[in-house]
Amino acid sequence: MKKNIACWSIFLISFFMLAGCKNATTSEEGSTISSSKAVTTATSEISNEKMKEEIITEKMMRLYVNDEEIAVSWEDNAAVDELKKLVSTEPLTIKMSMYGGFEQVGAIGQKLPQNDKQITTSAGDIVLYSGDKIVVFYGSNSWSYTKLGHINNKTAEELTQLFGNGDVSITINMVAVNH
Repeated sequence: MKKNIACWSIFLISFFMLAGCKNATTSEEGSTISSSKAVTTATSEISNEKMKEEIITEKMMRLYVNDEEIAVSWEDNAAVDELKKLVSTEPLTIKMSMYGGFEQVGAIGQKLPQNDKQITTSAGDIVLYSGDKIVVFYGSNSWSYTKLGHINNKTAEELTQLFGNGDVSITINMVAVNH
């Protein structure tokens, strides 16, 4: 598509440069249009196409639990930025283990930046623990964590069903999102 736009751009610019000797061109209806205005319009249309193309290629980080996509509001912090970089080239699958009857914990495999704060978590919170473990809560706990995000599309009961009945695997990856 980019190649087609570039070809049309060259064609249109060449056409209007040749027509520019008169500094005007005549439309099918017989009205006169300034060639610079026509070039501006053509350039504007090409710019709009490029913007549409760029918006479509935006990537978003997604979380899957046992192959089910889970809606997450990710935090805006250094740990999440590093996690995005980590999963930008390939998905990260983490085997989680139940702990304490209110959370699932799994090793990331490397350290992420920490900004730990004493918080009381609630069902759906996703946090970084010790810099190298992800914790997903289906209950509550008070500890010093770096918050990564929060699950949006599940009630506390649904989270308990999903995470409270044995170990699970989570996968985090980047997915192209159309806007």
